[in-house]
Amino acid sequence: MPEQTSPENMLQPLPVKGYSPQSKENTARVNFNKELEEDVLKRIDELKLDPNIDQRWLAICKTHIEEGFMAMNRAIFKPTRLSEAQR
Repeated sequence: MPEQTSPENMLQPLPVKGYSPQSKENTARVNFNKELEEDVLKRIDELKLDPNIDQRWLAICKTHIEEGFMAMNRAIFKPTRLSEAQR
């Protein structure tokens, strides 16, 4: 189903340079991703309490999970580089 981009279907971005208004569908996608990420991070927090778990690898895991979700959300929101006028 194609994404609707009519003005009434668009939500204003946070006041962060490089981000544009987003559709309700994209906002819902990213919010869903944020909930998934939180579930995974909570599992990592649980494993962190176990002294038998290799904490170095767990830290690497957490970093990659955070990077992966950030990349997925950037793929959806498509922030842009700043032009000289935006700086």
